[in-house]
Amino acid sequence: MKSTIIFFIANLEQVGKQLTRAAIVIVFLWIGGLKFFNYEADGIVPFVANSPIMSFMYHDPAHYKKYQNKEGESIPQNHSWHAENGTYVFSNYLGLFLIAMGVLVAFYRLVPFASMIASLLIVLMTAVTLSFLITTPEAWVPKLGDKDFGFPFLSGRGRLVLKDLVIMGAALFTASDSAALYLRKEHTYK
Repeated sequence: MKSTIIFFIANLEQVGKQLTRAAIVIVFLWIGGLKFFNYEADGIVPFVANSPIMSFMYHDPAHYKKYQNKEGESIPQNHSWHAENGTYVFSNYLGLFLIAMGVLVAFYRLVPFASMIASLLIVLMTAVTLSFLITTPEAWVPKLGDKDFGFPFLSGRGRLVLKDLVIMGAALFTASDSAALYLRKEHTYK
């Protein structure tokens, strides 16, 4: 009985591969689609505004804290500031990028080379996202009276960012898998 179960588990590799690819596709299509909604665009502001790599995307990254919205909150003054700051335009372009990556990863059988490139771009993107743990103060529990704050106590935003390690590993797999398919189609890889 034990051997049968272990044998079954040992043969789940293909299911795991397909689930990994499907997870990347679902996450990138879903999150990419959400980037077109104000609450999602507002939510990424601390990451972008504090990033030395991305802060130039906003017109006024230094003053974002005065205009932060909680999820589901609608404050017209904050919305106007975000519109002028470029928050929504940037988020829309990011959404298009994420959706394109998800589509290319999904269609790896049709366009394996493009899918490989998309997966490598996802690896690069997750590396940038992981840098937010260093650049974004909101990634850590603030000092508000509890004895547990700062490093290593991740806030909700920090926990969200840390999960990109899993996406990075999955994207390396999909890049490799797409590259192998491309080479097989070119008859140079067995």
